[in-house]
Amino acid sequence: MAQKTQELPAVLGIGNALVDIMVLLEDDKILKDFGLPRGSMTLVDEHLSEKIFRATESNRREIKTGGSVANSIHALACLGGDCGYIGKIGRDSLGEKFKKEFEELEIKIHLHYSDTATGRVMAMVSPDSERTMATYLGAALELLPGELDQNIFDSYLYFYVEGYLVQNHELIRSAVLLAKAAGLKVAIDLSSYNIVAENLGFLKELISRHVDIVFANEEEALAYTGFEPEKALEELAAQCEIAVVKIGKEGSLIKSGDEFARISPVNARAIDTTGAGDNYAAGFFYGLTHGLSLEKCGRIAAFVSGKAVEVTGARLPDSAWAEIKTAIDKIIQE
Repeated sequence: MAQKTQELPAVLGIGNALVDIMVLLEDDKILKDFGLPRGSMTLVDEHLSEKIFRATESNRREIKTGGSVANSIHALACLGGDCGYIGKIGRDSLGEKFKKEFEELEIKIHLHYSDTATGRVMAMVSPDSERTMATYLGAALELLPGELDQNIFDSYLYFYVEGYLVQNHELIRSAVLLAKAAGLKVAIDLSSYNIVAENLGFLKELISRHVDIVFANEEEALAYTGFEPEKALEELAAQCEIAVVKIGKEGSLIKSGDEFARISPVNARAIDTTGAGDNYAAGFFYGLTHGLSLEKCGRIAAFVSGKAVEVTGARLPDSAWAEIKTAIDKIIQE
């Protein structure tokens, strides 16, 4: 794992602090028993989440910290980035696991606590690799604007907002205004096309007034602008400093003012696209904090994202980072 380079600009993320519980299913009986559509992401309450957790105790499973921006910050730390994270967890074993895992990576944690259980995602993988998720947000939903302290932002340059939080308008508006008051550049990932559609007016006001960097995939960009990727990129770039539109197997498009970069996808044996966008953002921030061109930021982002889709789950194994860092160094030196 890369060593921290403390003089680099630091990135602060805010998001749903969750724990992913990956379960390998022998068949789809559990899904049918709990009425979970194959391949879906279903929001569930604590009672149902607990029932699913207990029903899968005998299955092979793996527990890791999760949440979209948490994944990005985790990956950036593994690359050697200087970063921090704001979220809310429960006073329970899963919350302690989240805290410990981030502390081990020397991520500055700004965590708040609740008597509500830590949020968790039951990610059930069928024999054919199809993934079905039952998500209980728990304590993550309870992060309040009043819990944000202006002093938190002082040691960072970038503030990265998870789109899944956007439905809490007051929280996001407060956080972004605090970040801007401290002189940070604000980035947001649009996260999901349905979230964009449901919060379009709020997002357009937020982005046009306060956001410097926008990450979107083609569906999210379409929901926000009404246009296909290239035209959507133009629309987004007119509202912020840097716009990124990810177009899956076609790569990604990046624009800042008159600077434009078309990033080719990397060759990867994709088995699971979960976390691809989270890892893309980590690679992009790595490039930004090293003062690289948009083209190199995009190539690094694509490489890290490409490695992520070759493994199950959003997190790359610790053993992968040395090879990734070597490849990134070659990109930087070109």
